[in-house]
Amino acid sequence: MANRARHSGPISRTRLGSQGDRTAGRGPAFGFSGEKGFSPRNLKYMRAFAQAWPDEAIVQEALAQLPWYHHLALLDKLPDSETRRWYAAKAIEHNWSRNILVMQIETRLLERSGQAVSNFPMTLPKPQSDLARESLKDPYRFDFLGLTDEAQEREIEAALVKHVTEFLLELGAGFAFVGRQVLLDVGGDEFFIDLLFYHLKLRCYVVIELKGGKFKPEHLGQLGFYMTAIDRQVKHEQDNPTIGLLLCKSKNKVVAEYALGDKSQPMGIAEYKMLESLPAELQTSLPSIEQIERELMGDGAG
Repeated sequence: MANRARHSGPISRTRLGSQGDRTAGRGPAFGFSGEKGFSPRNLKYMRAFAQAWPDEAIVQEALAQLPWYHHLALLDKLPDSETRRWYAAKAIEHNWSRNILVMQIETRLLERSGQAVSNFPMTLPKPQSDLARESLKDPYRFDFLGLTDEAQEREIEAALVKHVTEFLLELGAGFAFVGRQVLLDVGGDEFFIDLLFYHLKLRCYVVIELKGGKFKPEHLGQLGFYMTAIDRQVKHEQDNPTIGLLLCKSKNKVVAEYALGDKSQPMGIAEYKMLESLPAELQTSLPSIEQIERELMGDGAG
């Protein structure tokens, strides 16, 4: 077939001419402006697209904003239209490349979003409480660090800063990195915050503390102390109250909920997941950090 389409721009839903109808079995098809003819593979995906999105209004208003190769990823990797629509909306909102979209699907972003244990409904006004809850996930995936579960807190912390681009991607939209081991002088005593961020949508600082073991209620005392110090020493008048996020290797959800029950500061508790320990012969087959970074920073296939 001549002039096979190689198109990565936004798509529109149209009827192909008689040639398209004959090739696609007289079902609904999709055309790209100015293109003539399509490969059998593309025609198969066009038919699948039409079956997945029978509502033309949705296609025209939202899905048409995504490049074709994004749609191939949605069709290949997701089973139902509701899940596809959620990822499509996020891809449009955050301008994800196809590679980033695939990564978010494979790391189950939808299932993890908004799942951190928090006290936001009791400590923040709406709609900020809803946005704060949606901004946190559980668990956080730190596979990109290439570290295993045996890694210590400082090792993880250093690796997160070294690969801050990927860390920000995992944290989600709106997070801006402020610093690591941020010094606080309180009454002449020095304290150091593991990681400090500012959330551009929530308009507040976010203190992140890493714990290498299982969650303990006393961890929140230290986190709350750091949050108070940031509110009094760093926060500007127009900023919203600081939010705290405690990342631990594991947690008992009931214990976490009890520990947050009497806290007046907005806090969240979530787990983080590293690479599981693998035999040496399998470790050598894994992509390197540099390879992952090149893939994430590349412009992908769309």
